[in-house]
Amino acid sequence: MVRTRPSPLDEPRNAAHAWARYRRLMRGMAVFALVLIALAMMVLYALGAVVSIHVLIATALGIGLTVMLMSALMGLVFLSSGTGHDESIVDKLNEEDEPARRP
Repeated sequence: MVRTRPSPLDEPRNAAHAWARYRRLMRGMAVFALVLIALAMMVLYALGAVVSIHVLIATALGIGLTVMLMSALMGLVFLSSGTGHDESIVDKLNEEDEPARRP
């Protein structure tokens, strides 16, 4: 029989607070990604690089998608750890989580 502990994210109020914090983090990282994209475009322009529009689009997409993927994954790690959701699992390798064995 598998024991489960209640997760703090099961409570609607905790979940709403955690997801609001996650959305705020993602909005901030989207602004950061746009700033990085603008900075990369300015560097390309300042260097006098003669590049096609395809290179500029690929650069913008590469920077934007990389930053947003990184922030989405790390944001989920922060959400899980920050709410105590990680502690609600039963770790079969941890002796403290194992139920007492019958002799």
